[in-house]
Amino acid sequence: MVDGVTSLMTMVYGLYAAGYWTDERASNRLDSGAPFYNVYETKDGLYVALGSNEARFYRTTLRILGLREEDLPGQHDKSGWPQLKQKFADIFCTKTRDEWCELFAGTDACFAPVLSLAEAPQHPHQEARGNFIEVEGILQPAPAPRFSRSAAAIRRPPAEVGEHTDEVLREWGFEEQEIAALRQIQAIA
Repeated sequence: MVDGVTSLMTMVYGLYAAGYWTDERASNRLDSGAPFYNVYETKDGLYVALGSNEARFYRTTLRILGLREEDLPGQHDKSGWPQLKQKFADIFCTKTRDEWCELFAGTDACFAPVLSLAEAPQHPHQEARGNFIEVEGILQPAPAPRFSRSAAAIRRPPAEVGEHTDEVLREWGFEEQEIAALRQIQAIA
């Protein structure tokens, strides 16, 4: 897993080597430093995520927010980001999350509602993709990736807390008295 994640950092390390990325948190283009790549609170105390990094998505976002590009600092002018971030924050607080979703619907603006764990499975995209399934009354993410010729399946519900503890400890060589002692001191369920 570390190898894969490290490989995914190639672009960031390239930007770092070029002097366009810093180690300071929330100061870069893709780590919430940029106003166009951030999360904003809405009027109802919920949140929306904005990822309008490319120029065309950024222009669409400005249009929906009622801003004119010529009245603002340049998109990639870091010195103007704090001012622009505040302007975006102020605007997003004027409408509810659902109102913003309606305004951004069907556009190329790289925008999405930030959903709770309870809301996420009911999002139309999640439903269309079949990303959540219910197994014995427990809603959970569906297996992924999906292959065209071999469908993955969940064969049983999630284990109850402690359901397989003894079995696993025995496989690891623990004796019954050791398991009982661990249970007695509440080190295992």
